[in-house]
Amino acid sequence: MACFTGTYEKTKSAGKLRFAAVLIMSQFIISHAQSAEPPFTVKSEQVLLFDSDTGSVLFARKADAPFPPASLAKLMTAEVAFHALTTGKLQPEASFTVSEHAWRTGGAPSGTATMFAKIKSQLTVNDLIQGITVQSANDGAIVLAEGMSGSEQAFTVLMNQRAQELGLKSSVFANPTGLPLDGATQKVTLNDMVKLAQHLHKTYPQYYPLYAQESFTWNNIMQRNRNPLLRLNLGADGLAMGGTKDSGFSFVASAESGGRRLFIGLNGAKTIQDRTEDAEKLIRWAMNDFVKLPVFTAGTEVAQGSLYGGTQGSVGLVVHDAVSVLVPVQDKGKLRSQVIYQGPVSAPVSKGQEIGRIQVLRDKEILLERPVFAAQDVSEGTLRNKSMDALYELATGWIRRLLK
Repeated sequence: MACFTGTYEKTKSAGKLRFAAVLIMSQFIISHAQSAEPPFTVKSEQVLLFDSDTGSVLFARKADAPFPPASLAKLMTAEVAFHALTTGKLQPEASFTVSEHAWRTGGAPSGTATMFAKIKSQLTVNDLIQGITVQSANDGAIVLAEGMSGSEQAFTVLMNQRAQELGLKSSVFANPTGLPLDGATQKVTLNDMVKLAQHLHKTYPQYYPLYAQESFTWNNIMQRNRNPLLRLNLGADGLAMGGTKDSGFSFVASAESGGRRLFIGLNGAKTIQDRTEDAEKLIRWAMNDFVKLPVFTAGTEVAQGSLYGGTQGSVGLVVHDAVSVLVPVQDKGKLRSQVIYQGPVSAPVSKGQEIGRIQVLRDKEILLERPVFAAQDVSEGTLRNKSMDALYELATGWIRRLLK
């Protein structure tokens, strides 16, 4: 039988108690548990390998550590443009002029990734987006920013606004290209960049295929897609690469094969070859060496949530959707889950009300999270119910303080 244990800890900001109901899956000894390390050397200093279908983190290393985005910033630039296109604020046929600033900073004279747009020439939004997604063109990003907002600075405000709306809490952008800017703060994390890549794939299916477009020609110059994974028979179909002298080379990529979609983020590779080899090895490992393991079926009660002032002292907590994780085929180990919520929850409670979240863990590593909901309605209790609950809180509060 699985058993429950509970601990309380104070949440100072909310002035409430946070109750962690931990379901230890003592009998759920699985034959294919999450591996701590892949069976090969990963040279990149930071890594995040994520399975989109199950929400499983297959491998992570310093995924929350900030680093300069470099060309990964153009993922955010593209998101702002895609959002404007889908909301009707921007038209694909609209034309923008290549300024001298765009030409010098991101065009042929810059020596950076460019679509070789001529100064004072006109480019449509459709062409600029292809230049950004296929060639990571700095001139294309600047022209688009100036055309949409009047300046790079004004466009950057939109980038940071959208980043916050999307929950990219650790990312700050300084310009649409990611090029170094003296005195400016610009940083991202792999967690944020993989979240952004997932958002681009899910929200903009009409534009996402551009990241896998084989080539794009502008100014009579044909350039192949800069993503080397597209030509390795991995099912890769995006997204972007970057790199700085201090932080090393970075990659945010996606791949789909056999109905499974992976997203991978890398940073801190010493060479471009190391970056490509790391990405290829990790994608092949994830596709070939993992199996999907069901954890909970839809509607399963995963814990009991403590109630205050209700006709009963607790309520069942359920998952609405089935929960599965990906685990290595040949490894052995143990998974556990824990439900975390702010509690005791005040009655009344409605069936289907979101109460907290369940986490599936390997040791201390969180593999995935899902919301949990009240399994039934619980009405507000009588004054006697509330008084009894208050006495119970008074009597047991010192225990929770000791357990903190």
